Formats: sequence, structure tokens, C-alpha cells
Amino acid sequence: MSFKIGNFEISANSKPFVIAEMSGNHNNSLDRAKQIIKAAADSGAHAIKLQTYTADTMTIDHKGGLFDITDKNSLWYGRNLYDLYKEAHTPWEWHKPLFDYAKELGVICFSSPFDETAVDFLETLNVPCYKIASFENTDHPLIKKVAKTGKPVIMSTGIANIEDIKESVEVLKNNGCKHIVLLKCTSTYPSTPENTNLVTIPALQELFPDCMIGLSDHTMGIGASIASVALGARVIEKHFTLRRSDGGVDSTFSMEPAEMNALVVESERAFLALGRVQLTVQKAEEKSQAFKRSVYVVKDMKAGEQFTKENIRVIRPGDGLPPKHYEVALGKKAKSDLKRGTPLQLKDIND
Repeated sequence: MSFKIGNFEISANSKPFVIAEMSGNHNNSLDRAKQIIKAAADSGAHAIKLQTYTADTMTIDHKGGLFDITDKNSLWYGRNLYDLYKEAHTPWEWHKPLFDYAKELGVICFSSPFDETAVDFLETLNVPCYKIASFENTDHPLIKKVAKTGKPVIMSTGIANIEDIKESVEVLKNNGCKHIVLLKCTSTYPSTPENTNLVTIPALQELFPDCMIGLSDHTMGIGASIASVALGARVIEKHFTLRRSDGGVDSTFSMEPAEMNALVVESERAFLALGRVQLTVQKAEEKSQAFKRSVYVVKDMKAGEQFTKENIRVIRPGDGLPPKHYEVALGKKAKSDLKRGTPLQLKDIND
């Protein structure tokens, strides 16, 4: 399977597509949002992702019950959903200048729509693909709307069981989506290495052979993302900010520019290092063979003299007999005089 998002090829044989997720890290500043896009581009990220919603398209202005976040372990403990989304949303009037700025910098820009009106709006900006967030991956009306655009869809699989994902993939396919990327995702903020479960990636690939698989990574650092490449991930998404110390709704688990650059560089190195199955000496190693160990004469010898542990040894370099012949040679006699430093050969040994 191979397709393009913008000018970037997505396939099992292509380096990972690295997405910097801005989310709410703009901290209500258009100038800061542009700085984040510039930093993402300078860091080597291949794409910047926005989120397209308003507080009113996400929820209703209501307090009490699950409208208030009461989990004391949550980053957003004590917040009301409507107020949180009002703070975190990216104003729709910012989208065009941000898309234009990303294009100017040569970085792909797209977004996660959170309702059908957001899809209509994003279509006016000619987005190259869509992202379905974990919390929306069972919203079939939204998924249908996105699929009908005919554009590639990246969908996170957090807080969903396998039947949920199968249903949503079928909805995408049945409504015209031909190119799907499923991101293994743990929807905790931040995630821990222990609950990331990267071995799910090859399992997803087996279950969905006609989809590409990737990782939406909420852990700290880049270790999980790099490991995911070895397991088959070819799309990696990480939340991104200028400085965690600046604060913001997602800053705590977002990566900074130097970390993003390390992710881009090291994920590509991991991909290149996978290579192919190699069970013989490869061409690049041939010169190094000269410095393997072999059997050498280490003391001057006369013809007829017996080979012993004192006059032959297994040492570097490697142009003498392979070490497997050392014990065979011991006790046999030299055919001719041999100088110290001579690589021993079969022709030098009397049978």
C-alpha cells in the first residue's frame, strides 16, 4: 500500500511521517501559533496538525456531572469542559493564515475536525488529509462526512476496542475512503511506557492489512516513538510546543523543538536500520574481514619444526588460516622455514 499526503509518500518502504500536533499550545496567540509552525518546520517535522472546533461544536455550556472534570489525576482537574474547550480551541479565522504560513515554509498542514461543520470549513482550505481523534473514532456521522471527501484519513484508536475500530474502518471504506492510517494510541495525558503497548502495532497490521499503521504518542521523550518504527509504525504524531515552561492546556506532555528534531532524525535512522534480512557477510563489511583473527607464526621456525602454542597463535589480522584450523595445526610440522609475522597457510603444514 502506498499513497501520498501532500508530497510525502506513506508506505511500509518509506521513512516515518512525523506530525507535530499543535492542539491548544498556541495559548490564544496567533503569533505564537505561527512560531510553533516555524519551529516545527525548522525541527524537520513533515506536518503540523491543528484542531478544528469551538466550545459550542464540542459540547454545551453546562456545569455539573461529567461536564466538570473531577478526576484528581487529570491535568485538567477542576475545569469545566466548555470553558476548557473555549480556551484550547484554534479560532477558525486563524486557519487560513496558518495553512498559508505552513505552505510558505514547506510543511504540510491539516487538522482534526470535531463535527461536520468543521469538515465543510476545512474543505474550503483544501486540506490534504484528515485526522480522526480517539474521542471521535466511534462518531459514525462525522467519520462518514470525512470519508466522503475522498481524502486520506488518519484515525487514532484510543479508548476503543477492536470491534469499534473494525466498524469505523468499514464506515470509512464504505463511504469512499481508500487510504487509511490507524494510529495505536493510549488516551492518557501523559501516557506511561507501561500503558503504551507498542506490540499492538503488528497486531493491528495483521488485522487491517490494507491500512497503514502508526503511533499517536503521548509519552514523554522519543523512546516509544523510535521503538514503534521497528514494529512497523510509519506515521508518528506527537504534541508540540515551543517550551513546556510556557504553560498551556497540553504543554505538560508536549515535546520541544530539539526533541522534535531528535525524533525526526532518529525515527528515520531506525527505519533505515531495519534494512533486510542479512545472513552473510555484506559488501560493506568485506574490508573489515582483513582484521578478523587468524593463525599466525609468532616465532621464527625451521623446516620440520613442530607447531606449538609458543610458535603459532590466533591473532589479528585475518589473512592467515581461520582459527578453526589452529588445533589441527598443533603438533604438525612446518614444510619450510617460517618467519615471525607470517600468516600461516595450509601449504605451510606437512600432513
